[in-house]
Amino acid sequence: MPLSPVHEKFILHWGEMGTRWGINRTVAQVHALLYITGRPMHAEEITDTLGVARSNVSTSLKELQSWGIVKVTHVMNDRRDHFDTTADVWALFQQIMDERKRREIDPTVAVLRECVADAKSSGDKEAEKRLRELSDFVESMTGWYVQVRKLPPAALKQFMKMSNPLKNLFR
Repeated sequence: MPLSPVHEKFILHWGEMGTRWGINRTVAQVHALLYITGRPMHAEEITDTLGVARSNVSTSLKELQSWGIVKVTHVMNDRRDHFDTTADVWALFQQIMDERKRREIDPTVAVLRECVADAKSSGDKEAEKRLRELSDFVESMTGWYVQVRKLPPAALKQFMKMSNPLKNLFR
């Protein structure tokens, strides 16, 4: 499938941004392709369109499925698996944030708690104080995220648009 200049620009940029966010470039490009085309695609079509190895596409699709942002779908009269992503950017954002919390923040909270306990038992008061402050901060931010995550999408959109009133509230 030939890509328009807009598609190419978006896919290349999304791949670059992915690397800055700790995501493999091809994983980000596969997601970008599925998002921008807005239709299910089979792996061979993704491979041909992006010009990357089939094995790289397979690995990327598995990774995107593990994040819950790409789903397998089927197309009438085609036995191959096709892959699709949501067009709802809010749902996409929430899924990515949930997964990042599960993969990155939750283990960090657990290790910080262990480190606080270890510092306390070793008598290292300065380390305990600093680690407790960091742990309290991360747990507070996690608690805030959990509360915000409970908002329905419409309420979350409205909340996000309130940035200016929130700034004024704390002046």
